[in-house]
Amino acid sequence: MSDPMTPLAVTAYTATSAIGHGLAAQLDALRHARSGLRPNDFSSASLNCWIGRVVGVEDTRLPAEHAVWECRNNRLAWLGLNQDGFLDRVREARDRYGAGRIALMLGTSTASIGETETAYRRLDADGGFPDDMRRPAIHAPHSLAAFVTAVLALEGPCLTISTACSSSAKVFASAERMIRLGLVDAAVVGGVDTLCDSVLFGFNALELVSSQPCRPFDAARNGISIGEAAGFALLERVDAVPDAPRLLGYGEASDAHHMSTPHPEGLGAELALRDTLARAGLDAVQVDYINLHGTASTKNDEVEAALVSRAFPARTRSSSTKGFTGHTLGAAGIIEATIALQAIEHGLIPGNLGGSMPDPGCGPQFAWKNEHQRVDVALSNSFGFGGNNACLAFARAGFSA
Repeated sequence: MSDPMTPLAVTAYTATSAIGHGLAAQLDALRHARSGLRPNDFSSASLNCWIGRVVGVEDTRLPAEHAVWECRNNRLAWLGLNQDGFLDRVREARDRYGAGRIALMLGTSTASIGETETAYRRLDADGGFPDDMRRPAIHAPHSLAAFVTAVLALEGPCLTISTACSSSAKVFASAERMIRLGLVDAAVVGGVDTLCDSVLFGFNALELVSSQPCRPFDAARNGISIGEAAGFALLERVDAVPDAPRLLGYGEASDAHHMSTPHPEGLGAELALRDTLARAGLDAVQVDYINLHGTASTKNDEVEAALVSRAFPARTRSSSTKGFTGHTLGAAGIIEATIALQAIEHGLIPGNLGGSMPDPGCGPQFAWKNEHQRVDVALSNSFGFGGNNACLAFARAGFSA
């Protein structure tokens, strides 16, 4: 069992997804139960499904000094970084601590693989990439973090985490460890993933993609809707900004049950949850809201619903928000963390959009429509392929467990 951790301040955060650019757009969509899902108009070949596509990525251009990083994933990262004054907040932190004292930790599932797909479609007569696609830095898993560290002019530790759908939740854990050990004074965390054929057709090959908008925890659910998103947060010690919301704890577990199917009893998910509560010094009864992983796949939702029912009292509220954004893969952790933070800030419990006929395994903890109440503590679950599970605990400033 983990020892309680010293909370960290979340001094800035931002989110860009299919429901809009920035936190105000996200909050508006949540309040009005407005989904960002639309019929697939992205893939290079026809695929009958719904996607969470971010408007404006095609029109976004990187600054000339960063043109070498040009690709869809980095364009979305740039679009996301320019919301909610986030660049200014990082600049202020850099001035306060120094560029070498701020870590950068980003999660992604595919990085810029979409650009590599394009290069393979355009192979020259000798079977090589065309001249304009011979950019090794782009055809690499670390492309995103390398691009963002250049944009933010940071010189501290820089890490890419790729643990499937838990990637940009686990970055919070890595950041806490670096700050606690005194290696850095602050950390920029986040994640970006974009639509690409590898993802769309890969999940379709696993028979996980629905031909309808996803329906998390619905009795008739039949698969996921893939989305894309970019989100970022700045973590500092609490004494730097005492009135900021807090990261209270995190939990990680790897049950390695199966490459793509969760453990049937949710072993790894429960270990991550218990680890989170212990590290945050919380009892389950103190949790007001849980943003569930809730992908709308048959097995994932069954296992998670059972975990919520046995671990939390009826008063705890819970919902999946993938009916709004789609499953944003490596960016899911950060996007849903920002939704948990907005639940705390605005007292809004987002409804479980897309689910109209509750699965029998869902208990009284589920919020099927929007609810309004004070939220002091919110959790965010992220469960990835291969049993890579993570859970985050956030609280309002001044909360005492």
